[in-house]
Amino acid sequence: MEQRPNYITPAGLAALRAEYEQLFATERPALVETIAWAAGNGDRSENGDYIYGRKRLREIDRRLGWLSKRMKAAKVVDPARQEDRGRVWFGATVTIVDENERERMVTLVGDDETNAGKGLVGWNSPVARALRGAGVGDLRRVTLPAGEKEYEVTLIVYPTD
Repeated sequence: MEQRPNYITPAGLAALRAEYEQLFATERPALVETIAWAAGNGDRSENGDYIYGRKRLREIDRRLGWLSKRMKAAKVVDPARQEDRGRVWFGATVTIVDENERERMVTLVGDDETNAGKGLVGWNSPVARALRGAGVGDLRRVTLPAGEKEYEVTLIVYPTD
């Protein structure tokens, strides 16, 4: 099975790298020190600092492994360098209007950068898949959990250098 590319913006990769560095260089060493101190206190079976510390250390190590894999698989795409600015591609900020004339603005970003509250939609989400390649004035139908919706693309904007 061929794996999809993990597209990500430069800012998204920087955020993943910053989280990795914070966990690896700051949080993990402090936690290891706490666990060592707690282990020296004797009975580990009822030692909350030791038990919680070991649990949190496993969580951090899992997250570090996941972040490492995502960064290795990342294909950085700078939306400011998009040549075809008349169509919706990775990194575009798109204004769409639904059948009820409700306007919504979404930015197509990497799946690791999504944040619905800020209008950041993952590249492989149903909305992003429906909008890919659309131009201003195009109608696109999206199947969402709440049912089908039709959107009209009214504006496409890309960041500048």
